Formats: sequence, C-alpha cells, structure tokens
Amino acid sequence: MASQTTKLRISEREVSNSRATRRLRRQGQVPGVLYGGGDDAVPFAVDERELRHALAARGAVIELQLGGEATPAVLKDAQRHPVRGHTMHVDFLRVNLNVAIHAVVTLELLGGEDAPGTKEGGVLEHVTREINIEALPNDIPERLELDVSNMDVNDTIFLSAVAAPAGVTILDDPDETVVATLTPPKLQAELDALDEEAAMEQETQVVGEGEAPKDEEGEDAAGGDDAGESSE
Repeated sequence: MASQTTKLRISEREVSNSRATRRLRRQGQVPGVLYGGGDDAVPFAVDERELRHALAARGAVIELQLGGEATPAVLKDAQRHPVRGHTMHVDFLRVNLNVAIHAVVTLELLGGEDAPGTKEGGVLEHVTREINIEALPNDIPERLELDVSNMDVNDTIFLSAVAAPAGVTILDDPDETVVATLTPPKLQAELDALDEEAAMEQETQVVGEGEAPKDEEGEDAAGGDDAGESSE
C-alpha cells in the first residue's frame, strides 16, 4: 500500500496551437491538463524526466505542486508516441483522499516457470492483465499478484483466486473473468498456426484492395514525430 504521495512540480500553460505544443516537447516538457474536483480544468506543463520518475514511483496518488498549492491527483490518461513510446500528453484527475475511487491496476503472475504444466511443455497464457478496483486513493496497490506455480496442463484460473488487500474491492466478475490458462503444447502450436494463417489471409485482402504500404514502424511515409499528438 502507498503510505505517502509522490510530489511533482508543474507549471501553468496557455492552450495554444500544435506548433507551440511541439516546441514545448522539444524543450523537454510534456503538456497536460488537471481535471475534476469541481474546479476548472488547468492546462499545465511538466518536465518529462520528472514526470517519468513520478509515474514509476510507488503509489497511485501524485501531489501536483503548482505555485504554492499542492493538489493530490491520479493519472487519468497518458498519450504516448506510437513508435518511440515517450509520453506526449497526460491527464490528471483531482482526488479527495477520503473518498474511494475507481482505478485500474496490473495483475502479475508469479511462479509460472515452476508450474508442473509448464515443466511438461505446456504454455501459460496470461489472459487478464489489468483489474478494475475501488479503494481510497492512498490504498490503491501498485499491483495485484497471483501465484500460479501449482498449475497443471489444461488448468484455468479465474479472478476469484486473486486475494484483494484490505480496503480494496475488486469490481470485475470473479467467477467469469479468466486470469490464466495452461494449454497443452500441441494445442498451442495449432492455435499459433491458425493465427498466422488468418493474418496472411487478412494481409492478402488488404493488398488486393490497394491499400498503400506502410513502413517498418507502421507509419505512412509522411509520418514523423507529430504522430499521435493531441490537437490543442
């Protein structure tokens, strides 16, 4: 659980055109907007390196420091460059530390390599990687974990096997949400072959329709650093 918040300095900015936004990014800044809490939205800029460190820190709550004020907030959305992966824009949501909120946390599987089914050549598939939960902002866990070291071939584990920490409510259906499966190696090979065949058929159809080819990064020839930017 998070016992303290991470501090992040931000500076207010004016909403401007795309050229000014690109200039901001070239200066190592990331544009963002702070929403919620019954107050007006606040456009801001934040140092890209400080933002990266804050998002990597433990805990979901980040204390945004603007001038002499500090506002607890959680990351609502982050837009990333489709090729390079760096953050292009962030949205933060103001929170009341005494009111439970909805959040999405990652689910990590532990002990997969030690599972009997894996040692027999079976393939462990991590089906559900994110879980919807409700908790007080400072009680939101960094992640949830599930030990799968006892899985055998043909086993299926549902969300009901995941234990929620105190103060955390899992919102997804525990009896319907599949978390992991362990398939026999032959069956997995057949599924991979079917996926490959379907992909080749789709590619053939696209080429037949005359779609322009893409480069190796999946962008049109005219694409550049501005791909994926939000219009501001």
